[in-house]
Amino acid sequence: MRISELARPAARALCLLLPALALTAGGVQASTLNQNVSWTIDRAGTTTKYRVVAYGDSIYAGYNGSTLNAAKYSAPTVDAEYLSALWGADIESVRRAKSGAVASDVYNNKIVAERSYMQATSTRVVTFEMCGNDGLQARSSFKGQTGTCNYGVLDTALANCKTYVAKAMDYINANAYSGTKLKVIANLYYPGYAADNVQSSCRDAGTGATVNLQDKFLPAIAKMNYWMCEYARLKGFKCVDSFAGYMGADYDRNGDGIVDTDGLRYVAGESESNYVTRITSTLRATIRDANTHFVSSSSSYDYIQSDDVHPTYSGSTVSAGLFGGTTGSGAPRYTSFTAGKNPIWNQFGHERMGWKLSTHNPASP
Repeated sequence: MRISELARPAARALCLLLPALALTAGGVQASTLNQNVSWTIDRAGTTTKYRVVAYGDSIYAGYNGSTLNAAKYSAPTVDAEYLSALWGADIESVRRAKSGAVASDVYNNKIVAERSYMQATSTRVVTFEMCGNDGLQARSSFKGQTGTCNYGVLDTALANCKTYVAKAMDYINANAYSGTKLKVIANLYYPGYAADNVQSSCRDAGTGATVNLQDKFLPAIAKMNYWMCEYARLKGFKCVDSFAGYMGADYDRNGDGIVDTDGLRYVAGESESNYVTRITSTLRATIRDANTHFVSSSSSYDYIQSDDVHPTYSGSTVSAGLFGGTTGSGAPRYTSFTAGKNPIWNQFGHERMGWKLSTHNPASP
């Protein structure tokens, strides 16, 4: 394609901007990119409108590798479609997201700085997710280590995650519109699970041997996920267990009488040690990379994009990034749901997360 003379200055400017804001592996670098979207599910026959507010990083943003656009139907907007059918109303999905942001950034620059979005009187659902980039940056740091392994980077990521998840819940509880019916967090799946089944370049101080990366990262993610769900239980939130939904099969693969996704799920009130042992030992054999999520013994779907980090999605994209975000509306893709599920609920990562969010939706606004 030939670029016109008038277009060349803009193209040069864009080329200069992109490297400065480039994201790698979901924000392993320090670069961040605001990807804010407001999309209304415009249901026929009604003008009543309620709002879902979602704060987070590249996951809720619907990041797809572009600095200019994002998935229209990321998880919060998928949930808005379910809510529209349940309530017979228009639902505005407001996504205030920052790709590449660590938990402290999501808390300070999205949840706190942009609290006005959840204070609107139309707000009925507030949801957030964070900590993924804390984990990814710690993993990147650990993978780059030589000499004696420093496990402190994983401990720091866990400590920061716990701190800001708790602060976020407290802040939302204190600042969301009083008529909000549901507050919900989504925890972490494990991107790159299969790729991490390799030895480190560093050596353990005690044994002198290299360590398996997956063996070190899985307990760290399990502890993050436990505290997301446990804080939710303690602070009046619901918890969407993305780890169980992405990493376990939708049938009983190991013959223990429990569907694998159910077996991996956080159990309200259990101890951290019990949960971590169940994930890292007792049921570890049932965990599979989400690039091949089995919905039956003979059928699977890819929940992770080619970057091996971000969820797959269905449908088109909307502007979200360097040149601002989309504010728009459109008819729902689906207007009714069999057994509370749309036809593609388990075929894409964002559809799976959005469906799980919907299982906590209140019956009325």
